[in-house]
Amino acid sequence: MNNELWDECVKFHGHICPGLTIGYKAAMLARKLFDGKSANDEEIVCITENDACGVDGIQVVLGCTFGKGNLIYKDHGKVAYSFYSRDSKKEFRLVFRRDIGGPTKRDEKQKFLLNSAEEDLFEIKEVKQPLPQKAKLFNTVICELCKEGAAEHRIRLFDGKKACVDCFEEYTRVY
Repeated sequence: MNNELWDECVKFHGHICPGLTIGYKAAMLARKLFDGKSANDEEIVCITENDACGVDGIQVVLGCTFGKGNLIYKDHGKVAYSFYSRDSKKEFRLVFRRDIGGPTKRDEKQKFLLNSAEEDLFEIKEVKQPLPQKAKLFNTVICELCKEGAAEHRIRLFDGKKACVDCFEEYTRVY
């Protein structure tokens, strides 16, 4: 247990909870599998399949963030994280094991998770998707409807005008 990193996770997240602990443990296992490395830029990439507390632990421990483009969110509702190293080409998916049992009360569960070895908490699997591209910088285009700027790859044509995703009215005849 790295108390300094754990304290940083708690400070960043705002409180101690089992979800944060799961993310912290996943990040620590990934760091171990990456020979102790974390990301200064985009060297390590994480695709998280949830938007819960654990993602904060991954951001602190591994340096994967939305702003750097090396934290990608896939809304699958699973406590699973795919990790990639651009340098070593190593990649793996960590899936939280629901079969480990343990206590159900929040405080007891928290203590159980903190005292468990990372390897006992996760199943290590092959990744499901290839390594994502590096983050790109896009030009800003002004929406002709709301006059707000949006990244050019998110602009749509609507009635012959450039429209942001919020102003674009999807047309569908499929229900």
